[in-house]
Formats: sequence, C-alpha cells, structure tokens
Amino acid sequence: MATIAIIGGTGLTNMPGLTVHHREMVKTEYGAPSSPLIHGELNGHSVIFLARHGRRHTIPPHMVNYRANLMALKEVGVSHVIALAAVGGISDDCQERTIVIPDQIIDYTHDRAHTFYGAKNDTFRHIDFSEPYCPVIRKRLIEACNTASVNHVSSGVYGATQGPRLETAAEIRRMENDGCTIVGMTGMPEAALAREIDMQYACCGMVVNRAAGKVSTGIDFSQLEGVLKESVELIRVVLEETLKLEFE
Repeated sequence: MATIAIIGGTGLTNMPGLTVHHREMVKTEYGAPSSPLIHGELNGHSVIFLARHGRRHTIPPHMVNYRANLMALKEVGVSHVIALAAVGGISDDCQERTIVIPDQIIDYTHDRAHTFYGAKNDTFRHIDFSEPYCPVIRKRLIEACNTASVNHVSSGVYGATQGPRLETAAEIRRMENDGCTIVGMTGMPEAALAREIDMQYACCGMVVNRAAGKVSTGIDFSQLEGVLKESVELIRVVLEETLKLEFE
C-alpha cells in the first residue's frame, strides 16, 4: 500500500476531518526538515503532513531545505507525495480559486541545493525528467476534482521562480512566451529531488491571484490572503477524495 505525504502550508493541519496521531522530527544527512512530520488521518485515510515553510510559515521559498524535506519523508517510508502550492495564474483559464494539476515545469530558480549528488567522490546517475510529475497521482487528483465538482485545469506548465518577491509584468510576459501557465516559488528543486530518490510526486496548485500584468490594479495582498484562506476548504475536499483512490 502506498504511503502518502502531503507537503503544504501549516493551515492544512487544522482541517476538519484531520486526526493527528503524533509528530516526528527526522534528522537527515542534509539537515533537519522544515517542520516535524505530522502523522495522522484525513477522514480515516492515513497521511503524513510536512509544512514546507515551517510551523509558523517563517522559511522563505529560496531558503527551504528541500533536500532534508524529501529525504525525511523517504526515511519514514513515504512513496507518494502530493505537493500543494499557492500559485499565480498566467493563462486565461487559470483564474483565482482554480485548482491546476500541472504536467510540466520550467525552472527559473538559482543557487538552490538542487540535487542529492555532488560530493567529490559521489556516484551519481542521470534521471529522466521528461515528464516531471507522476501520471498516476495526477490522474487521481483530476478524478478527485471531478468527483468533488471543483473547478480545475487538468494540465499546465508551472514556472518556478526564485522569490520571495513576486515577478515583474515583463517577467510574466517572458514566462508566458515560454509556455508557462502558472507561476510559483516552490516547485523546484522539489520535483527533481523526489525523482532522484524514486518517490512518486505531483503538484496540486491553487491559483490565489492573477500574475503580474494580468490585472490592471496590481496585486492586492489583502485579497490574496483572503483567497488563500478560502482555498483551504477546496483543497481539503480534493485531498479527501484523492485519498479514497488506489495508488498502486
């Protein structure tokens, strides 16, 4: 049976239907993860939560220890990862409060520890990253959105930027020309690291704002926070339906 982990925000641990059994801090050779691993059940389905930005949301995206996070999950037996992400919508079908299940990613980040390989005497292997997301998890997320009648887009290209600042309108135009449909700050190197250690991984993105230049009024951060809070319930419903499905 698959052991499923959800990487996301701290607010998810307060979701209705979630029972927390225990918290576990796992130290790895790459350091400590962002937060203790939370072992629990969501409406009777076992799951492990990890708060990507820390328990108090204090770790910016460029300082997340992605290697420690993924390795900690690997060491407790996780085989499948659902990565939640608040994203900006670039394409017209990626409006606020829309869930996007991307199938591709473009990496615009820099200076992040992006691989488990690299020590002088390390052995290493190349990974096939042609399809960066697990098709089985993607299919289950899409099925869950359909079952729950949640507005969603079943494919897309995640543009991963460095942060923590948001992008300029010109950068978004460039990304759109590159084919990006959503933009976020945590998609890489998380996805590639999961692939290196043979973990099945997919992203569930929630559009919380239109990207820079896509609205005439600019980005309203107070409104963005409101949409983010509202999205937790949509995410909860999708996760609940997803966890009912078979992964193996």
